[in-house]
Amino acid sequence: MKGPKAFTLIELLVVIAVIALLMGILMPALNRAREHGKRAVCLSNLRQLTIAWIMYANDNGNYIVNGAPLGVPGKARAPLSSSWDFPFHENEVPWIGVAWNPAGVSQKVQMEALTTGALYRYCKNYKIFRCPTGHRGELMTYVIVDSMNGLPRDGTQQAGLWIKNRLKIKKNNKRIVFIDEGWVTPDSYAVHYLEELWWDDPMVRHSNGTTLSFADGHAEHWVWQGKETIEYGKLADRAFPKGYEPQTDDGFRDLYRIQIGTWSRLGYEPTVEPLIE
Repeated sequence: MKGPKAFTLIELLVVIAVIALLMGILMPALNRAREHGKRAVCLSNLRQLTIAWIMYANDNGNYIVNGAPLGVPGKARAPLSSSWDFPFHENEVPWIGVAWNPAGVSQKVQMEALTTGALYRYCKNYKIFRCPTGHRGELMTYVIVDSMNGLPRDGTQQAGLWIKNRLKIKKNNKRIVFIDEGWVTPDSYAVHYLEELWWDDPMVRHSNGTTLSFADGHAEHWVWQGKETIEYGKLADRAFPKGYEPQTDDGFRDLYRIQIGTWSRLGYEPTVEPLIE
């Protein structure tokens, strides 16, 4: 009588090799699909936050929410004119409370900061305030840009640049409101107006780009054109260096894109011609 047939060692090695080959082919595709799914969630979050931002303005005479949370961790307090922080937001409750300090902030304090913020009543799902690929343990990874009632920068307190009233915004579909920073931020996303330099880092999120929303309520994913933008953004994790100057034409154009989206124009003569969309 013949015994049961079995795989030979060579046959087993061939099968293992085929499986490994298939895994090597399929895993990058699966990772890309997973990343696209997370990007879609991020874009949805940004749209919902911006709708809440618009609803707040509708309920407050078109005045937009305070975009720069400053003060005590866990609190969303309206600053007084005599307080230590900036006088630009007197009696304005920030969109979220303070959820950042160099040593980190507990999730309990972060939740208090989130729920006491001015936008939470319009958007009571705490998951919407966080990108799925944000830093673990941080509940708020989106940030309002300087120009949308955040912190005014040098040269920006003039008509059409630093905005307090939504009716003053021209080309709503071109003006950035929220950007996906990927972690809890100290105040608003800092962008120079008068200098050809990065202030806060270029955010490298979701396949070498960033996700952001605009004053008309839509959201987009931008892909950085400059290799240096991507390399620098990946290295400068929470560094806030306030002074990186691009070295290539594509790098300059990435910077211009953020600056124009934030302030509507550049406050200096650019080194290269900006791309006009």
